[in-house]
Amino acid sequence: MNPGAVEHSTNMADGDFSLKAQEAKAKLDAHVREVVQWHFSPETGCPFWLDFASKLGWDPRREIHSFEDLKKFPPFEDDWLRGGPLRRWLPKGLAGKPIYVFETGGTTGVPKSRLAVEDFRIDYEMFSETLPDAYFPKGANWLMLGPSGPRRLRLAVEHLCQHRGGICFCVDLDPRWVIKLIKQGNMDGLEKYKAHVIEQAITILGAGHDIRCMFTTPKLLEALAEELEKRGTNVKAAGITGIFAGGTEFTPQYTRFAIEELLGECVYLTPTYGNTLMGLACSKPVSAADGYKITYFAPQPRAVIEVVSFDDADQLVGYGETGRVRLTTLTRETFIPGFLERDEGEREPPYEKYPWDGVSGVRPFRKIAAQTTVGVY
Repeated sequence: MNPGAVEHSTNMADGDFSLKAQEAKAKLDAHVREVVQWHFSPETGCPFWLDFASKLGWDPRREIHSFEDLKKFPPFEDDWLRGGPLRRWLPKGLAGKPIYVFETGGTTGVPKSRLAVEDFRIDYEMFSETLPDAYFPKGANWLMLGPSGPRRLRLAVEHLCQHRGGICFCVDLDPRWVIKLIKQGNMDGLEKYKAHVIEQAITILGAGHDIRCMFTTPKLLEALAEELEKRGTNVKAAGITGIFAGGTEFTPQYTRFAIEELLGECVYLTPTYGNTLMGLACSKPVSAADGYKITYFAPQPRAVIEVVSFDDADQLVGYGETGRVRLTTLTRETFIPGFLERDEGEREPPYEKYPWDGVSGVRPFRKIAAQTTVGVY
């Protein structure tokens, strides 16, 4: 976001804010009941959860009444998402619909997969409502400077662009190859591949397609800005007015650097936190007054982010305290209760626009950070 932006405050009347929070919680609990009924009903549920319920010894449709009740389920294991058959995740209520499969990871071994029908469209149409038209004009064309291949992100950004009336232009980028180069210590190969990707982006931007908006990651944004500077130009001069970006490198330091050094005041930057399982968490407006801190809020009630104790995943940490990110996905396509992400961060209080908990300072979970290769993100 541009440095002069005014951040909204939660300093509305305490009673009004408390009422908004109560309404959001009631909506979440009702949504939980609806999603549980859907996924565990023999008429609409998917084979995985129906088989799972048969071994529980209790009926989720009778015992899950609120979000807190989801703790009755055992921890969700990410290995459940690896391998096939993928249709074990397809709810009977969605039979006959066209199916997508989106993958995450996959640098080594079998990647995790998520079945999709409409969720990626719904999530990004919701996100579209948060974008200021002054910087992301309706009808504008977009550049997708991010991963291609079997990833939700590419199709989702393309749909976001189409939903807003534009045409999306894409580069060809394989993040699995990037991670292999890093693990091999092949920095020369990595730089050549990065240059190959940036060259694609600059070629598209200079081809007369009237591109105004862009998705990218922090690393690729910096590489693009540096290459444009070498060529005597910059991101704004290339026609870009709005950038939606996501990645683990979004620290306050990087955000300040991007806003003040790479972009300037006339280009809007909106950081996001997302993945194949959650969708997209929006950020509070970022400002110099708040030290460029980035706080993300999940798209409740379709997904919920909690920051939990490293020692007890059912225990929330206090506001401002550090813990592991736990995700719950609640859609008719996908039900994932209490998934422990490979991220940690600080728990943040509710915000006027998002009257539920948020998370800031997102970074790789400390116990696996040394083994985590970030790649293009």
